[in-house]
Amino acid sequence: MHALLVLPKTLAVNAAKDATELVAKLRAFHHSAQTDPSKAGLAEYGLDLVEGRVRNNVEAGVLEPALSKTKMIQFATEAAITILRIDDLIRLEPQQDGGDDE
Repeated sequence: MHALLVLPKTLAVNAAKDATELVAKLRAFHHSAQTDPSKAGLAEYGLDLVEGRVRNNVEAGVLEPALSKTKMIQFATEAAITILRIDDLIRLEPQQDGGDDE
């Protein structure tokens, strides 16, 4: 399944709705938005889990938290850079033959 639809499916299941039907409708709406320029507005559709239907989220006043997503990507990038720096600092010393075997 497409990675972006894992959250809607999980939310639909937790809301005791028919997740399979709702996610299939949502996928169809989003596919139409990507393939037919006259239906580009369908990209704004999401799930209304109170009513158990697909709806236009922008008209309903539900907007994506773009600032939060930007911050999450920024923090994830900084974390990855920090991990890479730590990895560069940790080096194994070459094993030296001490001559203790003689």
